[in-house]
Amino acid sequence: MELLEELSQAWGVSGHEKQVRDIIKREVISYADEIFTDPIGNLIVLKKGKDSPNKKKIMLAAHMDEIGYQVTKVDNDGKIKVCEVGWTWTSSIYNDKVIFRNGTIGVVGCEGPVEEAKRDATKLYIDIGCTTKEDAEKYVKIGDYAGFIGKFYELKNGRITSKSFDNRAGCYVLIEALKRNKGDGPNDVYYVFTVQEEVGCRGAVVTAERIKPDIGISIDVTPDHFYPSDLHGANAVGDGIGVKLGDPSAMLDEYLVDEMLACCEENNIKYQRDVMDRGGTDASSMNMSYYGVKVCGISIVDRFPHSQSSVISRDDVNGAIDLADKYTKRLFSFAD
Repeated sequence: MELLEELSQAWGVSGHEKQVRDIIKREVISYADEIFTDPIGNLIVLKKGKDSPNKKKIMLAAHMDEIGYQVTKVDNDGKIKVCEVGWTWTSSIYNDKVIFRNGTIGVVGCEGPVEEAKRDATKLYIDIGCTTKEDAEKYVKIGDYAGFIGKFYELKNGRITSKSFDNRAGCYVLIEALKRNKGDGPNDVYYVFTVQEEVGCRGAVVTAERIKPDIGISIDVTPDHFYPSDLHGANAVGDGIGVKLGDPSAMLDEYLVDEMLACCEENNIKYQRDVMDRGGTDASSMNMSYYGVKVCGISIVDRFPHSQSSVISRDDVNGAIDLADKYTKRLFSFAD
């Protein structure tokens, strides 16, 4: 999974996904029947299926962007004040490092006890080693973005840890599923690598409006519930790929969910029933695009998401690739 490591380590805070997009384009260009980047940065890759009387247009969406921070002020003593870009755990980044796009490294501190800051990123500041505003502004300016630092490491029992598995893991799944698609399936499949999901699932709106898919499938992470947190459920890293059953941002289509469960059973793909009680995915934007799109979701369970040290399972990732490949090759027939 060297490619997954490369993807996870790329810098790509929401709205600034170019480095990630360039890696993906390098990997997929020789497998695409059509490929283009739209005006806001989504990368759209089409693999056409064979002629079929019941052919569907399927849109698989995985977002390229990651959470981070944006500079709002540089104080006279050189401290850099920020606001969050996407949903961040304030306490998880405290006393750790971030990196700006120009390579400048900073350590995150907090004004007052971090416990009192709760989720208020405006209480944080970044120390880049400067003690005056004039010196700090040589390296960092208002409006600049900072992303997490979190190296890729192998853990025990097939687990891996890194920053940005949300959602570079989903991007990796789409790339590998595309490589398996020889164009002999019954459907046209759009592999869409979206932008700005972490700030409102914006990229998927644009691409779904353009493609007008019959079926929309989000490929994203979902929280692990088997560790102390404020989330509740049954998801567990290593228990199989998640078939999304619940998502506050979108109601999943019953028929599509049933077909996905059947696909797992028929192909011996280990799975778990994923209910996410908070947050959302690109399924929401596809669901409400154009005149409405039937949606479902494939989830990779992620422990410590939205941090610099999230944990996923290699087996779950491989299961996601199998499911994305097999599911898009099914024949679908919608009842009225």
